[in-house]
Amino acid sequence: MPAGTQSPFNLMKQRHRILNYDGAEQGPINYFGNFNSVTDIVTTYASRVSLLMMNISSLKSPNIFVRFSRVALLLGIAMLWLISAGSVMAQENGAAASPVPENPGVNLEKRAVTSGGTDKSTVTAQSAASAGATDYKSNLNSLATLYQNEVQKLQKQNSQSKDLYGHGLISRVEMESSDKSLADARAKVEEVARQIAEANKPAPAPVNSSSDLIASNQVWSTGNTRVDGLIRYYGNNYGVDPYLIYCLMSQESKFSNKATSPKGAQGLMQLMPGTAARYGVMNPYDMAQSIMGGTRYLKDLLKMFNGRVDLALAGYNAGENAVIKHGYTVPPYDETRNYVKLIIKRYGRTTTPEQKAKS
Repeated sequence: MPAGTQSPFNLMKQRHRILNYDGAEQGPINYFGNFNSVTDIVTTYASRVSLLMMNISSLKSPNIFVRFSRVALLLGIAMLWLISAGSVMAQENGAAASPVPENPGVNLEKRAVTSGGTDKSTVTAQSAASAGATDYKSNLNSLATLYQNEVQKLQKQNSQSKDLYGHGLISRVEMESSDKSLADARAKVEEVARQIAEANKPAPAPVNSSSDLIASNQVWSTGNTRVDGLIRYYGNNYGVDPYLIYCLMSQESKFSNKATSPKGAQGLMQLMPGTAARYGVMNPYDMAQSIMGGTRYLKDLLKMFNGRVDLALAGYNAGENAVIKHGYTVPPYDETRNYVKLIIKRYGRTTTPEQKAKS
């Protein structure tokens, strides 16, 4: 090898340095510095490869084979850099194209505690009580159809029994048993028909409208300023007298947000799981959610029963279908009647202060 010529091996060992045109050492270069993007990496690597090729070509080497070896070596390194950069770029593009999934649980909880009352979920909740009455009537109609089919079946059997009895093939006891079964089936049809007629009756004439329920002048407090504020906020927001909410809460839970009844009612407003789900209450033991859900339920009951406070309270305790089933009256359950009586006595009226003044 001619004197002054570097071998490819030595060139590899010294690839981390660059020589200027005069052979002076520039110092080490950081080939893997900090870059802001893949484009910066590719651009920098390309410029450095070009600079290396220029410097190496300027070295005085009479051996053409050595020069070609150096160029091939540098081109191989450049190709490796470009392949690595392309892989990184593909990963970055893939990550940018993949949207971050939204957390449905957070949105669901936000909807649950929203008190605006103007979105679609609020509109659905406002019609929930009416949907309950519709379901009750639908069930009655299905039951009536079932009983009528049973009557038709028993009528055929009874007719056959009479023919058999006339020919002396069955006893009188068997024929009378057939008569009794037919009579019982007809009685069931008549009872369901009566219940359907009661359910289809219009609600009693409105004593007041739920929107007319204004705050009373009664001084009251639950002993918890936060609960007092939530009662006033949701009462004013949904058009329900806060004092009525206070009286109902006192009877339901004695203002304990951890209260749980033997039947499964929970929280300050003692919401059953089905009612809580209907009004978007995720945690019935949360004070704000419980008061929001209970107030909306009470508002819908007042609207369903044309502002009758006693019927709304009865529906809150026994369910709106029980009130409809018994002809829009307080159901004949001792618990429900005592419940309504105690709250009405404390509330002091079945009409709003505004309507009492008019009368």
